[in-house]
Amino acid sequence: MSSTVHKTSRDRALDIVRGYVGHDAVAVREALDGLDTGGSLEVYTILNGLLRSTISVMELTGRPWRQDDLVRRADEVAVSAPPHYEFAVSEATRAWARGDTSAMRAASCRDPAGAVHITAVGVTVLGQALWGRTGFLDVLGEFHEAAAALADEWIYDITEHR
Repeated sequence: MSSTVHKTSRDRALDIVRGYVGHDAVAVREALDGLDTGGSLEVYTILNGLLRSTISVMELTGRPWRQDDLVRRADEVAVSAPPHYEFAVSEATRAWARGDTSAMRAASCRDPAGAVHITAVGVTVLGQALWGRTGFLDVLGEFHEAAAALADEWIYDITEHR
């Protein structure tokens, strides 16, 4: 019997973002340890939702960001990525900053694990630009609690209606 705790895709998504916030390459690597392609796609889906939500909040609040600042911050955060993804993250960020979403999607579609890293760095950079480091970590904590409560409610609903 294994003593390893099962991590949900949500846990892994939040762990990788926290790893990037902390510039902790070990935490980034461990967040995805043992993850297969299907699991990477699940984590990517969660991160993509976080990215879209963060962009929406930035747009609603009128919080501006400069392209060169975004690229610089992404480069700083991406050093915690596995070496074979650091360049891909940098290139995808540059494509996004210049409005070339097709190049960013192409980079993400080729490799699900790469898509996870690209998106996690994007969430990290924009989240910290919007809320600051401490505020962003608080937002991630609130997201985790809210998502866990919804999951518990969903499980309760399913078991009650069998």
